[in-house]
Amino acid sequence: MNQYLAVTSNGLENLLVEELTQLGITNAKPVQAGVKFKATNEQIYRCCLWSRIASRFVRIVSEFTCQDDMDLYLATSAVNWVNHFHSSKRFVVDFNGTNREIRNSQYGAMKVKDGVVDCFTKKDLPRPSIDRDNADVRIHVRLHKDNALLGIDMVGPGLHIRGYRPESGRAPLRETLAAAIIMRSGWQADKPLLDPMCGSGTLLIEAAMMAANMAPGVKRQKWCFEALEDFEPEVWAEIKAEANVQARRGVKKVDAQFFGRDNDERVLQVARDNARRAGVDHLIDFAVSDAATVTRPDNFEQGVVVCNPPYGERLGTHPGLIALYTAFGAQLKAEFGGCKASIFSSSDELLSCLRMRADKQFKMHNGALQCHLKNYGITGRAHDKGQDHEPSVVAPDFANRLKKNLGKIGKWAKREGLDCYRVYDADLPEYNVAIDVYLDHLVIQEYAAPKDIPEEKAKRRLTDIIRAAIQVLDMDANKVVIKVREKQKGTSQYQKLSQESHTMIVHEYGVKLAVNLYDYLDTGLFLDHKLTRRKLGEMAPGKDFLNLFAYTGSATVHAACGGARSTTTVDMSKTYLAWAQENMALNGQVGRQHQYEQADCLQWLESAKGQYDLIFIDPPTFSNSKRMSGTFDVQRDHIDVLAQLKRLLRPDGVIVFSNNKRQFKMDNAGVEELGLQAKNISSQTLPLDFARNKNIHNCWIVTHQSA
Repeated sequence: MNQYLAVTSNGLENLLVEELTQLGITNAKPVQAGVKFKATNEQIYRCCLWSRIASRFVRIVSEFTCQDDMDLYLATSAVNWVNHFHSSKRFVVDFNGTNREIRNSQYGAMKVKDGVVDCFTKKDLPRPSIDRDNADVRIHVRLHKDNALLGIDMVGPGLHIRGYRPESGRAPLRETLAAAIIMRSGWQADKPLLDPMCGSGTLLIEAAMMAANMAPGVKRQKWCFEALEDFEPEVWAEIKAEANVQARRGVKKVDAQFFGRDNDERVLQVARDNARRAGVDHLIDFAVSDAATVTRPDNFEQGVVVCNPPYGERLGTHPGLIALYTAFGAQLKAEFGGCKASIFSSSDELLSCLRMRADKQFKMHNGALQCHLKNYGITGRAHDKGQDHEPSVVAPDFANRLKKNLGKIGKWAKREGLDCYRVYDADLPEYNVAIDVYLDHLVIQEYAAPKDIPEEKAKRRLTDIIRAAIQVLDMDANKVVIKVREKQKGTSQYQKLSQESHTMIVHEYGVKLAVNLYDYLDTGLFLDHKLTRRKLGEMAPGKDFLNLFAYTGSATVHAACGGARSTTTVDMSKTYLAWAQENMALNGQVGRQHQYEQADCLQWLESAKGQYDLIFIDPPTFSNSKRMSGTFDVQRDHIDVLAQLKRLLRPDGVIVFSNNKRQFKMDNAGVEELGLQAKNISSQTLPLDFARNKNIHNCWIVTHQSA
């Protein structure tokens, strides 16, 4: 007998012990991501052919302390490799892990290769050749800290490769993991099984193969153990023949029914092709259906619903998934009372949207991603034992506040001719988001959670916020955009988030503006300045208008549409100046009277020579700049800026000076020394949708003292 390591995913070790025991192994012991055991050749052949959840089997030839490359070489060369394979065989080394001295797996593999080759050459035998692509023998090495395991891979390409699914294309769920999900689901081979989001059909195919008693490796053409010196071809031929007979007979005796549903016919065709290659296509009924409206098939009493719904890489980028899980959970209770469900997902927050209490749950890994498999008993009625009560509204305190705000602000926005407005801004401390309406879209900005709030709790609250907002506003989940909002420095609020462009046209007090809800952290329109922009339009007739730190030029559009004689728009970003020109063109404001300057506004001010009747400046609270000791601070430096603006301001001209620093205080004495006077109009420029946030911005009218 030889010592073996069965390799599997973290979390599946005990399940693999159970499987190996059923295959006749009597001494299986779980280790990290694997199981160790002893077996005869016949037993290991059977394990390789029949294991559904092991990814490979390794014959252990040495375990040793490995502190450096010399330890690695000496331990490898001490193995009598001649007893394991002939020098005519091609081999390759698969090296996994590093330590303090062996920091590169390729270097480790090279030292092992040297040890193997030297074993042959020292015996005056031909040197075996290396073949990375078509090796007959694969040497397997695992290194963790100072512990090393050296062995021979009995399999070759991973056991998840069953032969029914083409390797090309992205495979979100490996066959070995799919088999583990089926095993953990509680499904029994005489019960019907439904996957309402079946994709390429892997879960159903694995289950059908189990029901047919079909060995998962029955279609593999090549095994590494066939190249070993102790290979017993007669024994292997008998095991293979037995498996082939069982597969042919088994598919004819399956009693269970299998149902695959997906909303994409093209994906279903892939699933049908996979099932055909696996030899179980006649066992599975594939049909187009949406998971949110899936119905119970005939004769599905006591059946099992199993699925691996999409879960995305990060919650918040997929509000549609929250709606999907919510609708899917409701449909399970409406249609599948008395059945069971087993749902696999990486997101506990999304699973919570099902609104069902799990009877059992297991932790598994999908690659490096930790996932949950939760098994549910579906009663179909909310008041039955074991079933969560489905509340009429998710997060009722938040939902009620949002509904109240919407009733008040929505009516006001309609009267004002506004397509964009804020309906919620952290009104309740535990629901720390801002929510803005853009026509039929919703933007939810998540403020960074306090450090004392656990990450999982913050995720769960965000999930509830999204669900409640969709419910209260009767919103299409695919038109909900999530953004994480943190304290910004400089111009980082203009960060590009996507390479694509998603613009839409909105109206604000009679002007058209292009906004982009998806590609940037900000949308191209600061909603708290809407009254300021309207005021600029009212002040603009016949005026020469200057807009500094112009961003996407929305203030320029209002001034131009209000009748300004000329406009000058200054911003450092080429992207946003182009956006400003697009906004102007949307409103028919084109011509030489409208100038655009790409420049650092502070530097531009130093050399500017024009004269203006109306100047709007909305500088950042803080910015890196080559002037003023390398930085700009609006509190510290606003008098210097006003001094420059005074030089450009005509005698009867007006400066509208705005900023978003919460505790900003105008230096009235400094203003007076400049020969200017300032009047605070912050309260007059605070729109109804920002009324709760008195300090959202400051706004001042600055004029010459003689004006």
